[in-house]
Amino acid sequence: MADTRSTPTRAELESFRDAEVPDLLPERGQVLRLLFVGINPGLWTAATQTHFAHPGNRFYPALLRAGIIERRIDPSAGMTDEDRSDLRARGIGVTNIVRRATARADELTPAELREGGERLRATVRGARPTVVAVAGITAYRSAFGARSARVGEQAEGFEGARLWVVPNPSGLNAHETVQSLAPAYAEPARAAGLLDD
Repeated sequence: MADTRSTPTRAELESFRDAEVPDLLPERGQVLRLLFVGINPGLWTAATQTHFAHPGNRFYPALLRAGIIERRIDPSAGMTDEDRSDLRARGIGVTNIVRRATARADELTPAELREGGERLRATVRGARPTVVAVAGITAYRSAFGARSARVGEQAEGFEGARLWVVPNPSGLNAHETVQSLAPAYAEPARAAGLLDD
């Protein structure tokens, strides 16, 4: 994006279609307690190289309301190094099921979601988080062939981690709010040791 301080044009955003965003994972010597997993990067996320960056996304406001983070993060112009360091120090990581950016998650094919699910397994084996929280029940069902899965903790776990499926924070998920997302995100955070019981 030419200037991350201004609202990007549709053409600028479209230029980031199929781009990838690096995972936010701990640095050497840091422990990963909770790995949040989005479906795939949106175009705004790809433009800013910052997960959940779209101004309408409720991810960071929900984390703040839940007490998982203690200071406001505004990623819409790109997350600061200080923001990233704070998340890593808390033991929080972020990745996606599918790496390529699209305007909407429904542009992804079932095959891409399944392939992304296998990549996610490898990421989790390498990063060894205590808890994995996948944001989006429909994508989770498609990626892992779990048609009957429901939001909440999954009994089977995931590559040695406890596993939750939590609601998608996208502004397109109209029936969720910051107020409803915060307790849904607090549950896996509590299991990861980030919040008191």
